Amino acid sequence: MAQLNMARLTQTLKHILHGLGPSMPAPKPSEAFRASLGAALGLALTAAMLWLLNPSANLMTHPALIAPFGASTFLIFAVPNSPMAQPWAVVLGNAASALAAILILHAGLPVLPTAALAVMLAVLAMASLRAMHPPGGAVALATVLSANPDTLPGLHYLLLPVASGSLALVALGIAWNHATGRRYPFRIAAEPPQHGTKDPAPDRRFIPSPDVLAATLTRLRLGSNLGVEDLARLIEAAETEANARNLGPTTAAQMMSRDLIQVAPDTKLPDLAESFRSHRFKTLPIRNRDGSFGGLVSQAALVGRADPHLTATMLADSETRHATPQTPLASLIALLADGGQQAVPVLEDTQLVGLITRSDLIALLSGHMPT
Repeated sequence: MAQLNMARLTQTLKHILHGLGPSMPAPKPSEAFRASLGAALGLALTAAMLWLLNPSANLMTHPALIAPFGASTFLIFAVPNSPMAQPWAVVLGNAASALAAILILHAGLPVLPTAALAVMLAVLAMASLRAMHPPGGAVALATVLSANPDTLPGLHYLLLPVASGSLALVALGIAWNHATGRRYPFRIAAEPPQHGTKDPAPDRRFIPSPDVLAATLTRLRLGSNLGVEDLARLIEAAETEANARNLGPTTAAQMMSRDLIQVAPDTKLPDLAESFRSHRFKTLPIRNRDGSFGGLVSQAALVGRADPHLTATMLADSETRHATPQTPLASLIALLADGGQQAVPVLEDTQLVGLITRSDLIALLSGHMPT
């Protein structure tokens, strides 16, 4: 009996400790460095911009920054995908919180109730504006605690430094995140299908609609932590990974065609048309004189063309995505899922070693379907 009780106690302690431990994966060192360097530059440049708006202040000793900007900077530069880090939330959240504190301060109450009421009003304002930004609560509190009873802050404080500083951080965040390969502002909804129809992209047709995803996030109280598009991308990635595991460790090298019909870069339109007719392909790869891959010409590129001087290079798709022999099947499915690309060239360095078409993919998938 004592051993059973000890086992239960141990299990309970493990459960508690697990709940208190880290709840997120460790970021890559390169990502941590990217975010930290961006945060430092963002704050420094924001201080410089605020000084330009108020040159009477000393940039080195009184840079016009407020403490909550540190938290805003973290969100913008470290977690730019978060709904709480988006420009609307940053600017409106901080500005509305400052306004809430200014209004409560003029009521003439003692500091403690003033601080509590300012934060309460700030949270209500951010919620009503759909601009939930945690540093906004700190803006409200800092405004109250730093206020001089003889000269209470007014709308000028709301504009400078709160609103102007928030705008500067957002502008710098956009520049830094784009320069370092991150998307900011992060899109709220999925990009529209490229075909101009109302149907979702093929890889999104088994994912619940944005309304359903939004309702789910609201029900689980995760709307402030995870965006609708984040959740859609998470489901999409999980389904792709699950499909890849079900299909086994298939790679491009196992399913690609190797004996390829290729054309020269200067192949003229009439000869291209004849190649498509004789071989009944929908895509022809281009082989440069040095043997390197020169692009893909699709049959659709010839439609409506009559100029006999057009060459394969002129008609090639400039945005062709390629794979390597080691590319897993899941990635190939993603490349061929939509209508933008009929085939995927498989390259080793610059040399074309194979081609995977939609027919190849359909044949493989059909072989794995249950009978």
